[in-house]
Amino acid sequence: MSGRRLTVIQLIPALEAGGAERSTLEVARALVAAGHRSIVVSTGGRMVAQLVREGSEHVSMPVAAKSLRTFAQVPKLRALLRELQPGIVHARSRMPAWLARFALSAAPRAHFVTTAHGLNSPGFYSSIMARGERVICVSNTVRDHLLRHYRFADPQRLVVIPRGIDPDAYPYGWQPDNYWREWFFAEFPHLAGAPLLTLPGRGTRLKGHADAIRLVADLKARAIPVRLLLLGVRQTGREAYVAELEKLAVELGVDNWVALSAQRDDTRDVYAASALILQLSNKPESFGRTVIEAIALCRPVLGYDHGGVGELLADLYPAGRVPLGDRERLAERAAELLRAAPPIAPLNRYRLVDMQVATLALYDGLVAS
Repeated sequence: MSGRRLTVIQLIPALEAGGAERSTLEVARALVAAGHRSIVVSTGGRMVAQLVREGSEHVSMPVAAKSLRTFAQVPKLRALLRELQPGIVHARSRMPAWLARFALSAAPRAHFVTTAHGLNSPGFYSSIMARGERVICVSNTVRDHLLRHYRFADPQRLVVIPRGIDPDAYPYGWQPDNYWREWFFAEFPHLAGAPLLTLPGRGTRLKGHADAIRLVADLKARAIPVRLLLLGVRQTGREAYVAELEKLAVELGVDNWVALSAQRDDTRDVYAASALILQLSNKPESFGRTVIEAIALCRPVLGYDHGGVGELLADLYPAGRVPLGDRERLAERAAELLRAAPPIAPLNRYRLVDMQVATLALYDGLVAS
């Protein structure tokens, strides 16, 4: 970046958890490291402490609720912009983006940036994410989605900056030690003794948990014993869905081959100990961070060829793609990968530093113009 010191305000509904929230902190960290002033406006959450500890400022403002009453925050936000006179106002969600749009008159030199993190339902409310001076798209899938649904969207303003991971956090060829393995399989003894398949994903139907259970049954019918961990499916309020999945496993005769867990802090070790990582979302996703994490660790990934997951697999691991919902092809490809997975080269893109450098360069380019 140039030598000028920027003040950058990022807006996001809350800082509790999630990919957009993680990206907010990652960009904030890069801004601070480059000597800029980094401010985040949100309702708050458990990630605020880390944000402040890493050198950014946090302004608490109720900007999350999708309600007309939230627009009462515009005068407060306008006053903040008037005081700080930022060079960049970067909104990462729809309601904060609308608030920023109405408040920007107080900072006439500020440049309005949005990041489209997801494939939001098209319509007027979502259209704000395509109205930035620059619109960061986390994948070509997102860029295509915006261009398809918003005729006013200028292709020159839509910039693809994929999210990235820290290779040091997912080192190539990493394997957990024997102590971890003993501890893990003591917790899940019925997962031992066969190749482990892991499907990471919260407890929602669109993540394809049922397809993963059916895959285990189809492999069993082919005399290919495997085990399956549905990582992160156990969540408060999702008990009925978990019970439904457990019932399906019993009906298919694979309940002793399947485990369902809550989110864990040792996902890197779980991935590394897995023979195959699954990505079976039945709706296209905007990105597919777990694909990158697994590939970085040198673990093969099997997933449906659509959305951001399909895009990443086409680039990084084409052998892992199967048509959406093709149960027979899914079992065939799983068997092939378990027998002889194609080699995986060390990851040299989709790195965290690439995302940070590209984002700060975008900021600098706008201010310089």
